[in-house]
Amino acid sequence: MADGGGRKARTVYLIERLTSRTNEPVGARGALGECWLGKQATLSAVGMISLKFAWVDLRSIAAEQREAVVDAAIHARLAGVLDDRLDTLATLPPTVQKILLTEPGAMLPPEAADVADVLLSRVATTAELDKLRLTAAERADRTGAFVEVIDDATLQVACAAAQALEYTVVRFRDPTKIPLEIVIAAADKSPGRLVCEAADLQEAGIIVDVLEKGSDGLLLAPRDANDVFGLTAKLGSTTPDLALTTLTVQSIEHNGLGDRVCVDTCTHFEKDEGILVGSYAHGFVLCVSETHPLPYMPTRPFRVNAGALHSYVLGADNRTNYLSELKAGSTVLGVAADGRTRRIVVGRVKLESRPLLTVRATSEDGVDVSLTLQDDWHVRVLGPGAAVLNCTELKPGDKLLGYVATDKRHVGWPVGEFCIEK
Repeated sequence: MADGGGRKARTVYLIERLTSRTNEPVGARGALGECWLGKQATLSAVGMISLKFAWVDLRSIAAEQREAVVDAAIHARLAGVLDDRLDTLATLPPTVQKILLTEPGAMLPPEAADVADVLLSRVATTAELDKLRLTAAERADRTGAFVEVIDDATLQVACAAAQALEYTVVRFRDPTKIPLEIVIAAADKSPGRLVCEAADLQEAGIIVDVLEKGSDGLLLAPRDANDVFGLTAKLGSTTPDLALTTLTVQSIEHNGLGDRVCVDTCTHFEKDEGILVGSYAHGFVLCVSETHPLPYMPTRPFRVNAGALHSYVLGADNRTNYLSELKAGSTVLGVAADGRTRRIVVGRVKLESRPLLTVRATSEDGVDVSLTLQDDWHVRVLGPGAAVLNCTELKPGDKLLGYVATDKRHVGWPVGEFCIEK
């Protein structure tokens, strides 16, 4: 889950740079600073800031769609617009970062320095990269390379550019993401910004997760305005921390036979992680994964024995699902004992008949919470300080970790309506 120290240092460096560039034109700072430090600056799974931004590539967009795409990019507060035509960039407002792509050795008109916030040059060889570094010495913070990776030689050029330049945009010929992993690793301790070109929204979603952190930015040529807003959604797909609360057990009731659900995920849970499950849409208990050893069976760190099939499970975007609705490919919210969250993909759901018990608890604010679990010692929940508690050993007065939501629910979505659950 944790990013490396180099990444953290790099993040701090970028924040300092974004907040201290008082002498730069508005176009170089306004949209980029507001996007990065506003909607796109979010807490990652380890509580650090994960910076993501996007540029729109106008070069291949159909003429009849170009105006709508630009308007959507401005409305969605994307960081910048890339084109190879200076006259097009000159029409953009100062709130948008303007990126001009040029050919190696191209002669630029004098006004280019005033119009373009970033100058990108195509680079294919080490010699071209060395020349770019020399010519860019006077405006290093506004210079970058565009590298098309087609073989090992151009991959090495991309790695060197990402380590040396303020901006490096990479396009990969082949569909594998191994070259991107290599460039991300090479750039990890550098202060520059790595931007990866995505062919479509689906690839953009993959890129942001490569090596658990993705590139710093995305470059996309949208088909239309809808793609712009779809790209914004990809950038905002990180999950916020939750303010967990302490619950006090009021009673334990043995219910007899019923159907319970095991959620087998596509991730390895940490020892202090689980998912939030509850019988009421406004209150959840943190059910821990089977990461902790058991005497008669191996650990299954991908699994949470979650509860009876009617139960709610908290997902991303403050939405819930019934456990009975989950299936392979569904997503749930992984939650740590300190409130850190992350999106987790479900690989399989197992519904089986087992004896059940119901735990009733109350929050510090007097909110009632209920959870029905398999009635067996090996099923566990978390308490304060990530204490692992076997459900059959719970007794009145014991403390649990949970989450209390203020919203009522309709088909999983929060809604402001009168609703009583008991």
